Amino acid sequence: MTAVVLPLVVVLLVLTRVLGGDDDTAGNRADDAVADVGGTPAPGRADLPPLPVAVPPVTPEADAACPALMGALPLELAGEPSRPVQSASPYAYAWGEPPVVLVCGVERPAALEPTSPLIQINGVNWLVDTSDPDSIVWTAVDRPVYVQVTVSADTDSAPVTALGPVLNDTLPVQPVDAGG
Repeated sequence: MTAVVLPLVVVLLVLTRVLGGDDDTAGNRADDAVADVGGTPAPGRADLPPLPVAVPPVTPEADAACPALMGALPLELAGEPSRPVQSASPYAYAWGEPPVVLVCGVERPAALEPTSPLIQINGVNWLVDTSDPDSIVWTAVDRPVYVQVTVSADTDSAPVTALGPVLNDTLPVQPVDAGG
C-alpha cells in the first residue's frame, strides 16, 4: 500500500507546485546567485540563527564531489534566503525557516532497493522518505555521492525542483546503485 500511496502523494505535491505554485519562487533560482563558500554571508543570513546540522563523517568521495556542488548552491532557494549552519562538515547548507537542509555525501539510504519508487525531477532521481511525520527527506541517488535534502512535512517539491539544475551542472549522473 505504501509503495502506491507514497509516489502518488509526491506526484500530487509536484503537480500542485507546477500547476498552482507561485512562479516567482519556482524555476531557476539556482541560476540567480552562486554561494561563495567561505566568503561574505548572503543577504538575509544574519536574520536567521545558525542551524545545527548533524552530518555523517566526511568521506574521500564527498571530498572529491561535494565542493563543486557547495560552490554552486543558490543564495536563495524557493524564495527562502540561505542561513548559516553549525556542522562538522563543510558539505551542509540550509535555507529559510522552516529550514530546507542539504547535506552532500550522506550514506546510502537503507530504503534504496531495486523496487524502490524513485521520482525524477529536472533530471535527478530522488528517493523520497516520508516516514517522519514532521519532515520529508529527498535523497538524490544517481550521483557519485548521495545528496540529501530535508524539508518540513508541509513543504512541496519546490526546493528539489530548483536544486535539480545545480546537481546536473556539478555532479555527473551515474546509474542508481539500488543494491540487491
